[in-house]
Amino acid sequence: MSVQSPSVRQMLAELIAAPSVSSVNPAFDMSNRPVIDLLAGWLEDLGFAVEIQPVDGPQGKANLIARLGDPAGADGLVLAGHTDTVPYDEGGWRSDPFELTEDDGRLYGLGTADMKGFFACAIAAAREFSADQLTRPVTLLATADEESSMSGARALVKAGTRLGRYAVIGEPTGLRPVNRNKGILMESIRVHGHSGHSSDPALGASALEGMHEVIAEVMELRTEMQEKITNPAFRVPVPTLNLGRIEGGDNPNRICAECELQIDLRLLPGMDPDVWRDRLRTRVSQRIDGSGLTVSFEELFGGVAAMEKDAQSPIVQAVVEFSGQQPVSVAFGTEGPFLTTLGAETVVFGPGDVEQAHQPDEYILIDRIEPTIDILRRLIQRFCVAAD
Repeated sequence: MSVQSPSVRQMLAELIAAPSVSSVNPAFDMSNRPVIDLLAGWLEDLGFAVEIQPVDGPQGKANLIARLGDPAGADGLVLAGHTDTVPYDEGGWRSDPFELTEDDGRLYGLGTADMKGFFACAIAAAREFSADQLTRPVTLLATADEESSMSGARALVKAGTRLGRYAVIGEPTGLRPVNRNKGILMESIRVHGHSGHSSDPALGASALEGMHEVIAEVMELRTEMQEKITNPAFRVPVPTLNLGRIEGGDNPNRICAECELQIDLRLLPGMDPDVWRDRLRTRVSQRIDGSGLTVSFEELFGGVAAMEKDAQSPIVQAVVEFSGQQPVSVAFGTEGPFLTTLGAETVVFGPGDVEQAHQPDEYILIDRIEPTIDILRRLIQRFCVAAD
């Protein structure tokens, strides 16, 4: 049974026009409530029971849990995604990033691929069903802050609410099922010395020279890690550690008093983020010990474990069947581990391409929209209508 609501393009245009940037930099961070409120309104009109779950933080952010079918049922299908986008490059876009623009078979706008386009497709698929057709509920989940702290997914785990037996996360995968993704943590390392006149090294303690030792230790740890840990299922089969940003000093004729390095560590399945953060901190601290310098650490991103779901899982097999594509592995992180913790067998599958995400002129291919709707419709039919 089809229920009238805005077209897919209208929904996507309104979602893109509602800024929802999340960032570890407070200057860019903003609320996701405009997107949550749009989704809530459309889904309530379709008969979904809607819950808006507040997420701790200064911007008044929230998750959306919208369920069609038995409100007490927890064994249905979850169509999940995040409402936030990364910041955008001012002046880097050929069009307004908050205005949906069509050109050459593409729809441009911030979040089209990653991943507001999935929400429009999910609603278009779900509105073809009524509650009395469903033997298991279909749930649409929209989270906050996936691009920064994953505070939305963490709030779900803290609440402990079981959402469904199976879940599809609509990250940009080019309509290929993903059953493995790497984990991630981000860390800031600060070396503290004291300044002095550069004419005499004894007048200060150089944090920059200390950071030279820190970087050497970090790279040694990376080499050891990559020699011992591999997974051929991934295109990049080793854990990676990126030296992303460094800053220190203020003038050539002053001994540097403080230097900061920011790193990104991508983890393979089986690598515990807490264990590797502790190992990193221990190694760096030992390297600096006795130098007259001190070191401090800050979690820039608390850490998410990798996800690895058996390719024989019913949800993975269903997406393989309907898409005609075999499961693949990706290097980016997702909210999959959080949904797994809540008891959902999870696959990552969406219409966008990660190659278009996080950069100017982000777009989604128009010819991906109908196949996505069709596959999501068939998943709802299998796991919510024809389910035992």
